[in-house]
Amino acid sequence: MSSYYGSDGYESHGDYRHADSAKPRVNAGTLWAGGAATALVAALVGVVATLVVTGVFDIPVIAPANAEGAVDYIGAVWLAGFGVVGSLLATALAHLLLLVAPRPMAFLGWIVGLVTVVFAVWPFTIAVEIEVQVASALVYVVMGIAIGSLVTGMATKALDD
Repeated sequence: MSSYYGSDGYESHGDYRHADSAKPRVNAGTLWAGGAATALVAALVGVVATLVVTGVFDIPVIAPANAEGAVDYIGAVWLAGFGVVGSLLATALAHLLLLVAPRPMAFLGWIVGLVTVVFAVWPFTIAVEIEVQVASALVYVVMGIAIGSLVTGMATKALDD
């Protein structure tokens, strides 16, 4: 007769197996050090994107303004700030998901991906020149990819420690 637990200490439920201990061990130091490094990279992506799009191609990058329907043309400092804030929010989300979600990296990937899509589609919802829409969308996609891939990678590493 076989036991309920396998020889490796895992409880079997069909194809899904989970460890006896339900709480994952998250190395918060590794996680937040990676989040800080991601914030630096995202800030630099914002600066480089501004240099290329605005400096080389002379196309402004846009962001939502406070007034309804208004648009702000932003520079490197603002994009760098958006990258830092986005990275730290993604790191906080990763930390929360690592502690409570059954498949944290799957949820993190979907959430970061969908937020990136929102930022990429948003420029096409307002009346500005098409080159401004495309350039702004590309900037937001590159920033989203950088943040998503780095946060996912370092969050996975924080579980390994």
